[in-house]
Amino acid sequence: MTQRLVVIGLDCVTPELLFGPWLDEMPNVRRLMADGIHGRLQSTIPPITVPAWMAMMTSHDPGTLGVYGFRNRKSHAYDDTFTVNATHITAKTVWNILSVNRKKSLVMGVPLTYPPKPLNGAMVGCFLTPDKNAIFTYPPELQSRLDTLAGGEYLIDVKDFRNDQRRETLAQIEIMTERRFRAFRALMKEDDWDFAMMVEMGPDRIHHAFWRFIDPEHRLYQRGNEFENVVHDYYLKVDAEIGRTLEILPADTSVIVVSDHGAKRMVGAVAINEFLMQEGYLTLKSNPTSPKRLTADMVDWSRTRAWGDGGYYARIFLNIEGREPNGQIAPADVDRVKQELKRKLEGLGDENGQPIGTRVFFPEDVYRECRGIPPDMIVYLGDLDWRSAGTVGNGSIHLFENDTGPDDANHAPEGIFVWHNRGKAPARPTDRVSIYDVAPSILDFYSIPAPPDMIGRPL
Repeated sequence: MTQRLVVIGLDCVTPELLFGPWLDEMPNVRRLMADGIHGRLQSTIPPITVPAWMAMMTSHDPGTLGVYGFRNRKSHAYDDTFTVNATHITAKTVWNILSVNRKKSLVMGVPLTYPPKPLNGAMVGCFLTPDKNAIFTYPPELQSRLDTLAGGEYLIDVKDFRNDQRRETLAQIEIMTERRFRAFRALMKEDDWDFAMMVEMGPDRIHHAFWRFIDPEHRLYQRGNEFENVVHDYYLKVDAEIGRTLEILPADTSVIVVSDHGAKRMVGAVAINEFLMQEGYLTLKSNPTSPKRLTADMVDWSRTRAWGDGGYYARIFLNIEGREPNGQIAPADVDRVKQELKRKLEGLGDENGQPIGTRVFFPEDVYRECRGIPPDMIVYLGDLDWRSAGTVGNGSIHLFENDTGPDDANHAPEGIFVWHNRGKAPARPTDRVSIYDVAPSILDFYSIPAPPDMIGRPL
């Protein structure tokens, strides 16, 4: 009997919305839940698109992957970084293992699949594709057919979703989502396959662009605004796309709907380098009078012990003697400095001094191993209610305008997991699934043993 499994990945879809009051209006997701299993999915530390999807598909944590975010340190030089792509992933993915076992896969838009690598099947690369002049499909000739399959221009991603042109952004998100689903269905109909997976980035983009308009608790919310229902309506459109996809599947097909992390309102940003300057860890050659991105040539490294990076979480790097070019912390003092800085970060309050509940992680404590060069500290500012702003010259530690363009939402540690599995009941409770359980569960579906270096266990 042919075993087929389809994975519909929805970046950033959050359980509070999908499993909340809107579920009654989403008959297709509701049907999959009723006939299968569902629960919250515990994401990676940190819960960000890169590396979360690749952690899901390899059952390796960010440390084992050596990928700590979009940008990573290449060496211990102060300004030597790289933007990650598929060439940096050496762990075996689900479709790698399926290919070895003569199973055919169709993979579309899964983050960290650009540039595409050969597999038994077809691949369309992810949103990290720089533009459509790059080769982002395998086989390469598939690329020339994508627009036709999509029923219009296939959109790799929304162009600059952090902007004030909300109507244009919304239109782009909806077109991108519709055409990705349409191209995915067209590929499934025209070819034979055992495993098919797509990831749609639209939910992530719509949360970041429109959260302030839907959340009464957001400081910028205005009742009755023109965008009050756009996220609700978008979720219903995604449910309809799932329904159209279910209609074309053979009756014996199992279906997973999954997200890599959730979303939550963003209260503001903490200017992490301003904080480090205030606390005496970071010294600049001269203090800018307007916001500027921190660059290595601005820092007096002889008087600096730590610096930070912006993003949905803060990465903090220590200036360690014998490791960095002008290190100032003796190796024997590293643990003391880390614990001291952890206490100060966790004690940081909001603009009124009220506690915000910051959490600090050390990579060596949360990952099996740390390949490449991890940050020395991973910081959830306000437990991800606040993001990290890396700029200096802001005049304040607390910011309420995002330093990289308008953004209303941060990432939350829990995504969603729904599995309509034909003929196989779960072996253990599934109300809370680890992101690392997905890959071994998919292999188990095909009766393929999971490699021993996978972190998770089959459900």
